[in-house]
Amino acid sequence: MEIVSRSLAETEEAARAFLDKLKPAKGRATVIGLLGELGSGKTAFTQAAARALGIRAPVQSPTFVIMKTYAVSGKWQGSPLTNGKGDPFCPWGNLIHIDCYRLNKADDLLHLGWDELAADPANLILVEWPERVGNLLSSPALKIKFEVVDENSRKIIYDEK
Repeated sequence: MEIVSRSLAETEEAARAFLDKLKPAKGRATVIGLLGELGSGKTAFTQAAARALGIRAPVQSPTFVIMKTYAVSGKWQGSPLTNGKGDPFCPWGNLIHIDCYRLNKADDLLHLGWDELAADPANLILVEWPERVGNLLSSPALKIKFEVVDENSRKIIYDEK
């Protein structure tokens, strides 16, 4: 799927649509790689996804701290998933935002507890600059590519699975 976002509101719609279709990984964290140059919309997309998940805390780029974790409220209005009683729910308890821009190799992420984070099915992990950690995020991680179209527009590209 390819979307051109011309505003933060359109990026929020794109993030919500992506989450609506996203199926949780079985028995492990759901990992999404966010690829694109500086300023292409990776952090804006993460912020929009956080709002869609009911996270009210400010979401900022973790460039200097590498990783930030946010608790998901569990009330996910856009999901077709239900709790067995017909009530919509979110399958993830945590949104983890990782920025690998300052990392040089996979071991750097391993030292932050990557194996434990990736093993927990309650985690939805969005990773900026996944290419900086080599094959650590190999399949089945989904990837979203971001491209700058012009000063106010960004292209968001991902495969629907």
